[in-house]
Amino acid sequence: MRITPHLSKRSPVTGLAVAALAVASTVAFTGNATPSHAATCNGYVGLTFDDGPSNAHTPSLLGALRQNGLRATMFNEGQYAAAYPSQVRAEAGAGMWIGNHSYTHPHLTQESQAQVDSEISRTQQAIANAGGGTPKLFRPPYGETNATVQSVEAKYGLRQIIWDVDSQDWNGAGTDAIVQANARLTNGQIILMHEWPANTLAAIPRIAQTLASKGLCAGMISPQTGRAVAPS
Repeated sequence: MRITPHLSKRSPVTGLAVAALAVASTVAFTGNATPSHAATCNGYVGLTFDDGPSNAHTPSLLGALRQNGLRATMFNEGQYAAAYPSQVRAEAGAGMWIGNHSYTHPHLTQESQAQVDSEISRTQQAIANAGGGTPKLFRPPYGETNATVQSVEAKYGLRQIIWDVDSQDWNGAGTDAIVQANARLTNGQIILMHEWPANTLAAIPRIAQTLASKGLCAGMISPQTGRAVAPS
């Protein structure tokens, strides 16, 4: 797993996000994970976490999300899905959706079509092999995309997901700033977060409270529209 100092250098260029449905995740999402404010959902937002999975961060993040009644889309890198298949299964079992975030997190716009195809196809296979289902959503690393990337996405039936709000957690944002970024979300919008920053983990309870105060619930990202919608 790439450690925080390396990951913190990632600089998303534009905004939006990619995610995908994990087979069986809906069935597995039970117990105290159900949002207490579900009856008052006036809209849905897409919480997304990039760069997993890992033994170091995924369990704590999943625990915090479940304890606070939140579901999210986990944009997994293929190399980590292959290395930590039990964490992919844990994501699906916790009711999360799993998306494709490339295999090694390169700048895809600088890659050949064959290289882009390899990055995407190997990740599709790694996530499926680990028990996370076949992703329907793709988030290009750094939010960088072009016609070549989009043609390969289409080949694998993937919806490209960028983000509406960047939490800046990758750039050292504090917990307050991460909570405030989530507070800017409106119905259908998507926020970029990552699984490894400690401040993001610390923000989860307050994110849940903030969304509830606005009548918003954590939803799934529709492969049809690319927007956050009620979980199916």
